[in-house]
Amino acid sequence: MSGESLANLMWCSASVDILFLLDGSYSIGRGSFERSKHFAGKLCDALDIHPGRVRVGMVQFSSAPHLEFSLDSYLTKQEVKERIKRTAFRGGSTETGRALKYILHKGFPGGRNLTVPKILIIISDGKSQGSTAVPAMQVKERGTTVFAVGIKFPRWEELHAVASEPTEQHVLFAGDASDAANGLYSALSSSICSITTPGCKVESFPCERRTLETEKELAGSYVCWKGSKQQNVMHASLCPFYRVKRVSVKHPSRCFRTVCTDPCDSQPCQNGGTCVPEGLDKYHCLCPVGYGGGTHCAPKLSLECGVDLLFLMDSSAGVTLEGFLRYKAFLKRFLQAVMGRDSPANVGVAQYDTSIRIPIEVGQHKDVFGLMKSIDALNFSGGGTLTGRALWYVAQHGFRRTPVFADVLDDLPRVVVLLTDSKSQDPVAEAAKYARDRDLLLIGVGSSFVRAELAEVTGNPKQTVVYSDPQDLFNRIPELQRRICSVNSPEGCQVQSLDLVFAVDASAGVGLANFLQLRDFVRSSSWQFTINRDVTQIALVAYGSRAHTVFALDTYTNNSALVQAINQMPFLGDVASASSALLHIHSDVMTVQKGARPGVSKVVVLLTNGGGMEDAAAPARQLRDNGVTVFVVVIGDAERDTLLRVAGSPSYLVHISSYEDLQRYQDLITERICEEAKSPVNLCKPNPCMNQGVCILRPGSYWCECHGWEGPHCESRVPRGDSPRSPVLPTDSHVQQIPGTFQHFSGAHRHPKRS
Repeated sequence: MSGESLANLMWCSASVDILFLLDGSYSIGRGSFERSKHFAGKLCDALDIHPGRVRVGMVQFSSAPHLEFSLDSYLTKQEVKERIKRTAFRGGSTETGRALKYILHKGFPGGRNLTVPKILIIISDGKSQGSTAVPAMQVKERGTTVFAVGIKFPRWEELHAVASEPTEQHVLFAGDASDAANGLYSALSSSICSITTPGCKVESFPCERRTLETEKELAGSYVCWKGSKQQNVMHASLCPFYRVKRVSVKHPSRCFRTVCTDPCDSQPCQNGGTCVPEGLDKYHCLCPVGYGGGTHCAPKLSLECGVDLLFLMDSSAGVTLEGFLRYKAFLKRFLQAVMGRDSPANVGVAQYDTSIRIPIEVGQHKDVFGLMKSIDALNFSGGGTLTGRALWYVAQHGFRRTPVFADVLDDLPRVVVLLTDSKSQDPVAEAAKYARDRDLLLIGVGSSFVRAELAEVTGNPKQTVVYSDPQDLFNRIPELQRRICSVNSPEGCQVQSLDLVFAVDASAGVGLANFLQLRDFVRSSSWQFTINRDVTQIALVAYGSRAHTVFALDTYTNNSALVQAINQMPFLGDVASASSALLHIHSDVMTVQKGARPGVSKVVVLLTNGGGMEDAAAPARQLRDNGVTVFVVVIGDAERDTLLRVAGSPSYLVHISSYEDLQRYQDLITERICEEAKSPVNLCKPNPCMNQGVCILRPGSYWCECHGWEGPHCESRVPRGDSPRSPVLPTDSHVQQIPGTFQHFSGAHRHPKRS
């Protein structure tokens, strides 16, 4: 493992005085000055700053040196880092020699006596106005170790002349903070600090560092006129003219990295899990579906809810022998993953075709091994598919209770999981209602071919688990586990950080009556979310041939005001264009200018009858590429292939047969939205930077690189003039103030997702 941050590797708590000498001249510029400060702060992370151990001070130099703070000013690391952040860029010429003479005259302000080692860390581009050789030599002769750290496009020769010997160990590049920190550590560990992380070492390796240099090249000649000794006589001649260009020059050097023993070398992940290292001594396991019950992929999803659970397996000719064997494999994988030794669930298995039988009674086996053997013994029968009859039977005979004590019954919730991929040959609605009326929770597991029938059986589409292909069946194990345990703790949308946009088809194809039902659906769905600036924001877009923003994400901060505004959504009544709606959302709704928050999950719910979807796939893909999830909720008959291209996956397509059924699907749609809100978020998607600013991702934060603009999100044009100025940030901003070209944002303002 290489390239780790210094703070993770060593903790220098020796007695040492460290003085930063920061170049604050105009040749550095504000942006590079901020990166110099950032680098100094990173080095402080690895220092045990304390009056009796490591002391840190800072001098900024340009036309003249200026003491920012002495070595005895701040007592803790946090105080020093905060003071470094507050250091303001001064500007001026680059008088490095004068700064070194200041050190010779003043010493290390606030430092200790000569017995304490002195470290001078110069951070500069090396482009000094005068000679630095003599004062640098005198500083080093006094016993001070000098590190020269290049920033921007350094003049490496001058930095080498300033640094201590061996220069390859004392000349570093601040642009790669990890490399520079390791280089500093490598030099200090030999004389001052010692390695504190077992199994790790810093090693150097050959590398190239780049800079930009100016070259003149002959571009051609032009006719010029020269004077003569003779009065009023001029001579024509050819004069050369030159073009100045900047070229990238490579300088051979040595870079530094940390090499540690990989924590995954011992192969700690079980059951086919993949080990992913995290830092020096930590890792996590990517586990197969159903094997995430422990840090090492233990075979347990934990079915810790107390239920009587009966699996009703279709073994008719409609599912075929292959399908039946697949259900047996799924059932075994599920139970291996969720059933522990102390699981409070009692499990049984019934199978049906023309007849119905219960080869494994509920609670018959108390150990998983015996249960697996009984499942292996189940045989395919291949008769007719009488699902209705099977439901009647298990409602009456599937859960035969045995008294725990003489007068007490084991009154656990009862759950039936129907596994089928074949449409029933007898009616299911009445039998399913009879079972539900007897307090049986019915869950349907099947392919999209039987989706409608499963919804009829369960009475709630939320209680159906639909897979897209045979392999996808096994991916549904966690979902089935949640459905089973929802009988004890009904799921709801917990408080989530979410930016949500409802896009409603308000065209003539939908019609006014159906549009009003869509509006009612949006209104009732909105009550499922906590509306405020810190949790959920909702925007509403109505569309026909063009899109119309009813209200933006940051318009309303409470549920009641938002619901009243939904009532004002207009019916447009022209031809539908979902493409224009999605393009409008991408460019004019899901943007920082209109209230979208960086680091918060973003979801679009498109409500449509399927009309006007022909060109919507491309803008939907554009939204997904920018970190926005797109759900397509279609009511009525529509072309499924076109809708799938817009949704991107069957998981994001909800098909409802009629507008009257819309409210029945509210819980299912809300739950899917909330699941997406728990997913990891890329802080740079969608791009929070305005005016062509470039978002640069950092661990837990991001930068906006601005060109001709400034401010937190590149929102303010840089004023014309010679003197640079800092951006003005609002007092309640979550932004760390970094003036100039780069603007930095901390990820700390994100609200934690609830799992």
